[in-house]
Amino acid sequence: MTNAWLDPALMGLVEGITEFLPVSSTGHMILAQQLLGWQGVTGKVFEVVIQLGAILAVSVLYFRRLFNVVIDLPSKKSAQNFTLAVLVAFLPAAVVGFLAHDYIAAVLFNPLVVSWALLLGGIAIIVIERFFDPVDKYNEVEEFTPMLAFKIGVIQLLALIPGVSRSGATIMGATLLGASRKSSAEFSFFLAIPVMVGASALTLYKNWHELTDADFQAIAIGFAVAFISALIVVDLFVKFVSRNGFTPFGWYRVIIGATMLVYLS
Repeated sequence: MTNAWLDPALMGLVEGITEFLPVSSTGHMILAQQLLGWQGVTGKVFEVVIQLGAILAVSVLYFRRLFNVVIDLPSKKSAQNFTLAVLVAFLPAAVVGFLAHDYIAAVLFNPLVVSWALLLGGIAIIVIERFFDPVDKYNEVEEFTPMLAFKIGVIQLLALIPGVSRSGATIMGATLLGASRKSSAEFSFFLAIPVMVGASALTLYKNWHELTDADFQAIAIGFAVAFISALIVVDLFVKFVSRNGFTPFGWYRVIIGATMLVYLS
């Protein structure tokens, strides 16, 4: 296997493993790209679009639940609450992401920003887990109110900084606002669907004319590997955090962030 196949496959593996963990998949891909010395794809398209592979994995794993929401949407309050919560939480990232897309891709996609974000985000997770006593007022996503969803969406804006972690910001924000660990994690999965579909569509639209056949090949490889690895990770993650919380991920972030800062210095 040549580097033309191996590097995108390794990047896809990193994406699939980290997308739904509170450790920043985008940040890990930026760091992995730095360590591999891989030039990547024009306009950061690869880093954004292969996340759809992981999103597809969630759609497969939660297909029955998502399908039931669609079927029950006209008649059941729980399905309407679910849909409204996801849409409301999606809006802040959609608006700010659209307006700041070029700045984020050009300025914030660099290993130093990622390393600091990993380190500081890890400290934040450890502090929240150590000193905040969860209320568990909302045990199911169907119980989330529009105001709760909007607040989570605003907190998720922090994840526009690579290394902060979209799932981490969503999960910790929801937990601070009274959601259980399980419902917080699941909401981050469902919210990822419109967020990443929108981000991928925007990125492809802005860079389509510059992509080569080799770029599309790399994206396809990364997409497929991300899908397969995410299928394995998602269920294990929900079970792990239900038993152990998020502190282990906080310490992992601190170690990786600090190590990369030393490496980059």
